[in-house]
Amino acid sequence: MPKHFLHLSDYTSDELWDLLKLAKELKTKFKNKETYKPFDGKSLAMIFAKPSARTRVSFETGFEWMGGHALFLGPNDIGIGKREAIKDISRVFSRYNDMIMARLFDHKHIVELAKYSNIPVINGLTDYNHPCQILADILTVWEHRGNLDNLKITYVGDGNNIVHSWLQLATRFPLHFVCCSPDGYEPDAKTVNVLENSGISSFELSQEPRSAVKDTDVIYTDVWASMGQKEEAEAREKAFAGFQVNQELTKQAGKETLFMHCLPAERGREVTDEVMEANYSIVFDQAENRMHAQNAIMLYLNEVNNS
Repeated sequence: MPKHFLHLSDYTSDELWDLLKLAKELKTKFKNKETYKPFDGKSLAMIFAKPSARTRVSFETGFEWMGGHALFLGPNDIGIGKREAIKDISRVFSRYNDMIMARLFDHKHIVELAKYSNIPVINGLTDYNHPCQILADILTVWEHRGNLDNLKITYVGDGNNIVHSWLQLATRFPLHFVCCSPDGYEPDAKTVNVLENSGISSFELSQEPRSAVKDTDVIYTDVWASMGQKEEAEAREKAFAGFQVNQELTKQAGKETLFMHCLPAERGREVTDEVMEANYSIVFDQAENRMHAQNAIMLYLNEVNNS
């Protein structure tokens, strides 16, 4: 079975550091407009059950910069798990393509896709986790701080797929992670337990944003209602009142802190326009690093699966 990229916890800390260093190297090559074609003659099948501007543009641009051809398959092109069995799609694509990236709703669908695939599968997002995003995020933090020592991350908002990937990263990289969520919106208990049992990082659950951000290095947020949850938007609006990241909240950190958001952002809701545009906001560095982190993942998988 080929090596895939489904969860950050599938990788050792050394492997994750290798990916971060490779991402930095590839970023330099890209910015210098170097010709670099390790995927010449190869194809990437991109399956989107959930649409996304950043995921499509970053994967497509990155893979084509590296010499390959990326094929976009939207929700109307492929009804994954509906029109055709996932294991059938996986086997067919394995005979056409060299790699699969899938952005799906149900996490078990990405697991099944990988199970029956003879080529590497990359998790571009599921309702459970978002490993590409968090690899790009920790790359961005590393670039801005110069190290990851004594790192405190405070996430304010829904305990969603972003949080789950941060928790999985925290089983590999030592850090202090605080998830500040309203009652009933906490992260998956099993994922929290795995982190707590790892003995690598410390975890804190909070319902008080002002105390949660004290002495933090990073304040992170995401939309209150993700794709597929819009019918809950009104209830979530009430539940998350008081959890907005604004200038007043960032001042409670009591130190220089960075602001992060995985985008798209609903300005005026989970975060103010003022914070998004502040000099401590590294939101667009995160977005830029999505491509470089993903390029590193694709190159790494190509090398380990063909060595």
